[in-house]
Amino acid sequence: MPFLIKPGETVLFTGDSITDAGRRDAHYPLGHGYVRMIHDLIQARYPRHGLKILNTGISGNTVRDLFNRWSDDVIRHQPDWLSIMIGINDVHRWINNVAGQSVSPEEFDELYPKILERTVKETKARLVLIDPFYISDDRHPGTHRANVLQQLDSYRKTVARLVKRYQARYVKLHDMFQAQLQYWPADRMAPEPVHPSPTGHLLMAHEWLKVMQW
Repeated sequence: MPFLIKPGETVLFTGDSITDAGRRDAHYPLGHGYVRMIHDLIQARYPRHGLKILNTGISGNTVRDLFNRWSDDVIRHQPDWLSIMIGINDVHRWINNVAGQSVSPEEFDELYPKILERTVKETKARLVLIDPFYISDDRHPGTHRANVLQQLDSYRKTVARLVKRYQARYVKLHDMFQAQLQYWPADRMAPEPVHPSPTGHLLMAHEWLKVMQW
């Protein structure tokens, strides 16, 4: 099957720290994570493609932050493809009841389609939705990690519904990492369950490109 991204197109990635990956600091402009790896792998295979790849991820963001910065960080760029990964900060702040920052599953389900609706109305972008992930298989009752995994399901279900509603490409990173945990220890892919190591980012890049028929 042919690669879905055509020559000369603009691909924009947005989300939280996993997408940011230092792109506003020493690793400007794409970061040192999966976005950079996707860029480099596409360049290696399709050197004449001439793609424009942008990264507007910001560390610590939730879907509420994306909603508030959508005009500047997405709409004005008029991308051909938009890849979004958001949700793990929403989960943690909901569990921890962080004042003024807690994003419930209901608010996540309310705000996420609003940014997608703006995107389809105000741009020609095709959508790539990445579900939030947590690199742990700790299901022991009463532990923090088990609680995160349980609460994460609601946020992931929202992403799955939106994939169908907007006919988006679907990158199931949580399922991918859970499958990898059968063969690799978690700390080979991430020093803690949220932020991947270079190996974890490479697995993410590979999964994203596979969905795009690279």
